Amino acid sequence: MPGTPRPHFTRSLLSPLQWPAWLGVGVTWLIARLPYAVLMWLGRRLGDLILLVNSARRDVAQTNIALCFPELSKPEQEALVDAHLRDIGLMLMEFALGWMGSNRAVSKVPVTIEGLEHLEAARAQGKGVLLVGGHFSHLELCARLVSQHIRIAGMYRQMDSAAFEWTVLRARLDYADAMFDKDDIRGTVKYLRQGGTLWYAPDQDMRSKDNVFVPFFGVLAATITATHHLARMSGARLRHAPGCSAGRFSQHGCLERHRPHQWLYRANGPRGTRAIPVGT
Repeated sequence: MPGTPRPHFTRSLLSPLQWPAWLGVGVTWLIARLPYAVLMWLGRRLGDLILLVNSARRDVAQTNIALCFPELSKPEQEALVDAHLRDIGLMLMEFALGWMGSNRAVSKVPVTIEGLEHLEAARAQGKGVLLVGGHFSHLELCARLVSQHIRIAGMYRQMDSAAFEWTVLRARLDYADAMFDKDDIRGTVKYLRQGGTLWYAPDQDMRSKDNVFVPFFGVLAATITATHHLARMSGARLRHAPGCSAGRFSQHGCLERHRPHQWLYRANGPRGTRAIPVGT
């Protein structure tokens, strides 16, 4: 099997240092047993509580929204910040359902996915497919919903908690075709060359030499260049990963046939960056 193998339970996971994490795992499992409507109600109420707490997340959100939407008035910007903070409550419920919900519970989530024919057309060419998206709050549940229709793999960063890492990796491997550590480039390329489909989100600042600054809402922001390298080395086709938002808007995902933003960026030495086309 490609990617990270299914983890075995070890005695170190019983260490008292892991007990708080196991408590969190238990609470997450119990939350995932709740009916879908109750989950969404609980997520909204939790979001209301998060809204009342002054935190670094609010400061970051305020700064980002002010930079990206300078044309909005101050009250309009604050309304977006509040909506973002409320969304965190729903995100936590969706994480619980995506990780530990039963197949029956996940199948009851109302969702429509359009554009599967674009993915099938790319796969019919005998090429792998990179589904490029972002680290949106609904990512975990959305990936599981899509996996009900197509076999997909994912790339991930190991969690700091050994207990959560063991639990979540096993949960993901129950529905994903494979999971690849973010540093397993060779295994990922091999999987794509064999015609696999990989869900990949490159929108992070890893503070490394593989970063490049590109325009985002008119503001230069860091992103990693691995998308270009994965596509170049594997010959994979690129498609825009679907987004869905359970219980918030109309539950809708779309697999688009065009390349994300039509271009990928890569480092170009001391002269900065340039855009290059990858795949069709």
